[in-house]
Amino acid sequence: MSLKNLMVHLDQGKRTASRLELAASLARQHQARLIGVFGQLAPSQQVGMVSTWPTAAYTEAAEASKAVFEKATAGLPQAEWHDINRGSETEVLRHITDLARHSDLVVMGQHDETAKSYVPADLVEEVVLNSGRPVLILPYVGTFHEVAKRPLIAWSNAREAARALNDALPLMAGCDDATVMSFSTSAEEARSSSNEVTRHLACHGIKAKSEIMLVNDIGIMDMLLNRAADFGSDLLVMGAHGHIGLPFVSRGAGTRYILRHMTVPVLMSN
Repeated sequence: MSLKNLMVHLDQGKRTASRLELAASLARQHQARLIGVFGQLAPSQQVGMVSTWPTAAYTEAAEASKAVFEKATAGLPQAEWHDINRGSETEVLRHITDLARHSDLVVMGQHDETAKSYVPADLVEEVVLNSGRPVLILPYVGTFHEVAKRPLIAWSNAREAARALNDALPLMAGCDDATVMSFSTSAEEARSSSNEVTRHLACHGIKAKSEIMLVNDIGIMDMLLNRAADFGSDLLVMGAHGHIGLPFVSRGAGTRYILRHMTVPVLMSN
């Protein structure tokens, strides 16, 4: 799959500029169309005020977003800004997820529990699990001008892991140092499966080394994040479903844990 139609989520949060910069860079690199989707919750109304939509505050934020998007995407082959013009939590979740289904890759930002949020806390999880598209999530801390030069691939021989691996191929093309981290309760099974993954990557011109991690049900996600830090990885690739591609984790726990504690960009597919 080539990346020819990208989507980036926009709001008035401070980290929006970072993910817009990366999305625009990817669009230039792949000569792709970039859609900027502005969507955030309605500002709270003061007691006694008549509710109107869109509010003046929302309109101002949307206009500012459009201006920033147009500046950041100047020179792209095709760039479009879109306002979902919805303010309720249910509508924001539904419309952004619907729009994500029409792209090759969605760029979003990690929810920051310590800062003011302009979107539902579970927006990223909703898009990851229900859009059917790969989602590239940027941490709320750090600067990421590029990704996938040193990818770490979490592998468990599950359908979702296979989907994430292939969805990440366009990003990983020409990477410097790829690592396949194979999880299993059996060293023999992990080694065999990991070897098949590295052969598959080699067919795409990607040289990767492999590492096996035996599962003991304790701290799997922490171990994965620690190895990403050890390798200096700039992208973590993993399947996302009830077990986030790692069927050793209780249903949904792995997805939420990584989304909460991620320290590097993560590509998730379901």
